[in-house]
Amino acid sequence: MISTFLVSILATTASDFNPVVRRNDDSTANNQTLISQLITAATAVDRQALMPDDAQYVYDFQHPPVEDVITKGLGGMTVKADRKAFPLLIGNGVSMTVGFLGPCGFNTPHVHPRSAEINIAVQGHFATEYTLENGARSILNTLEQYQMTVFPQGALHAEWNPDCTNAVFVAGFASEDPGVQQAAQTLLGFSEEFVSPVFGSNNITFDGKDVDTFRAILPKNVALGIDTCLAKCGIQKSAKQALVEV
Repeated sequence: MISTFLVSILATTASDFNPVVRRNDDSTANNQTLISQLITAATAVDRQALMPDDAQYVYDFQHPPVEDVITKGLGGMTVKADRKAFPLLIGNGVSMTVGFLGPCGFNTPHVHPRSAEINIAVQGHFATEYTLENGARSILNTLEQYQMTVFPQGALHAEWNPDCTNAVFVAGFASEDPGVQQAAQTLLGFSEEFVSPVFGSNNITFDGKDVDTFRAILPKNVALGIDTCLAKCGIQKSAKQALVEV
């Protein structure tokens, strides 16, 4: 039968964590004309000339310039600065994400297809895990404040705040456009005929209704988990949503 364990973790109520993130007007963010000019500029000096205002050289993660840099779920949010939101990065080969995780906040397993990541805990501490590829062992660590780890390019990894207080991490990337892909959400976004064989076996039937059930309850990143943390912090879970067992 299909276990309801994963479902019970995902079906949770919102935490109280909600960092102050306000939209800020910025003439450079998502400015496709400027982005194109910066990409085609012949020299670094030419790129600098395209951004004459000193204020264009500062990015505020607490008050990001556009809403589409924010990924928000029940367990917190991440705010990214890539070449689209912060065109100053063009030609410099770097980008950054700041994660604001509430109590038990879980940055669900994901990969960055175009960059390795260095991740430092700047408030609170985090449990981290990654696996390099099929057959490689998992690397588990706890990052205390100001400790850092590395997630190799393309490695599946996750971060989790095991405490009942807010926590913050800073992630640096060796790409202006590192990309991100959440593992579970991506898998269940596949068509039914591709998803069902992944969960099926000789004694399990995983049909379209099951796929739809998982899709409906799969949380947005940043999610809430793990059971022991939720209980410790007094975060209530909603009723379990059982799948059809055969």
